[in-house]
Amino acid sequence: MHDVKDNVIIRYEARSNDIKFRGIGFTKERLKKIKKALHALHTLEIMATNIYRFHIGNDKDEVTRELIAAMLNEMTHIQEFQTKLLEYGFRPTLFRAMYWIVGFVIGFVSRIFGKKTILKTGIWVETRAVNHYQEFLRDVEWDEESRVVVERAMLDEKHHIETWSRLLLNYAL
Repeated sequence: MHDVKDNVIIRYEARSNDIKFRGIGFTKERLKKIKKALHALHTLEIMATNIYRFHIGNDKDEVTRELIAAMLNEMTHIQEFQTKLLEYGFRPTLFRAMYWIVGFVIGFVSRIFGKKTILKTGIWVETRAVNHYQEFLRDVEWDEESRVVVERAMLDEKHHIETWSRLLLNYAL
């Protein structure tokens, strides 16, 4: 049996003082843009998580290792954006289940066609994600802490593009 001290926490344990109520004093227009952006980012991260989840097979190789890491990163983004939604007083969209299904379909179908298609799909999805992030960073007036979360997530998506592009070179030979 393991002691609590032996357990590893992947994500920090949230405490009530980590939660900040946001948007107080913001205009309705500013809050509307933030809500739209957070809904988009949250649902698209749900989709990305499922794409990677259903890309993962039984192979014990570098692609599988990177897919698992990417999926875990996307799961962290879901948590971060859901937290931001709630801090602003918004609820996740009821249509988020649709993005779960779309992610499943894209992930499962591209996996059927093999590693090269998996990697191309990852590049395609993450390129679109980076475009969304850039748009929201340009067009939304974020509070500083939320902006940092959005920027950090965008950098992670760029890293995924670099990783999938590098691995795709192995399949182009």
